[in-house]
Amino acid sequence: MSLIEAKIAIRAEAKARRAAVHGAVDPAPALEALRALLAQFGGQVVAGYSPIGTEIDPFPALAGLAETHRLCLPVTHGRGHPLTFHLWSPGVALQSAGFGTSAPVEAPEVVPDVLVVPMLAFDRTGGRMGYGAGHYDRTLDLLRSRGPVKAYGFAYAAQEFEALPQEPTDQPLDGVVTENGLIRFF
Repeated sequence: MSLIEAKIAIRAEAKARRAAVHGAVDPAPALEALRALLAQFGGQVVAGYSPIGTEIDPFPALAGLAETHRLCLPVTHGRGHPLTFHLWSPGVALQSAGFGTSAPVEAPEVVPDVLVVPMLAFDRTGGRMGYGAGHYDRTLDLLRSRGPVKAYGFAYAAQEFEALPQEPTDQPLDGVVTENGLIRFF
């Protein structure tokens, strides 16, 4: 099986696993673990995401941080381009931000210090698999070339795989938060 075929198979299995637990797993423990993790980054710029499909929703955790953190959401600029991030606070209207996502596209751009990253799958080495467009890999590579930045996945525990195929352009996560708590990689 080629690398491309392996990734296609993993993505299909990961989507099925996530769909099977979405709505069946209580997200409260994951949200509390995410709030606890992000609390240590008070005063910093934290990027969340607007969930699509069966992605676990980080908004309830982010909303509780609006008084102590600068929050932002990503905007997609097409295949092959890194994301940009626009300031966001609870109650601010969201518009289409590409690839099925939403963000306050008219708000000022900011550079995040910490990113909460959606995904299809992860493993215990910090490997992450998204939808295949490479937006977060390009973005993390760019941000990390400019200085320290942390990236934490937010997912259901069922999205964990024993090992994911990785390429040199894949950017590792610092950890993943699930309903079972925080898994640190670095």
